[in-house]
Amino acid sequence: MGALKGILAIVGVAMILVGGLWALQGLDIVRWPASSFMLGDTTWTRNGVVVAVVGVVLVWFARKK
Repeated sequence: MGALKGILAIVGVAMILVGGLWALQGLDIVRWPASSFMLGDTTWTRNGVVVAVVGVVLVWFARKK
């Protein structure tokens, strides 16, 4: 069961990072890459927040005893 928790934690952290990037691009705070279709599109803000929240839940499940 320990390996599964480790995988959940890694996937969760990756989802938090990716979701955060998407949300910041959607809010037009992070303008990288400059030609990205995601910049300033609030759809990506919502998508990023959802992905980040799912990542937090995965990390939380991985940390439970």
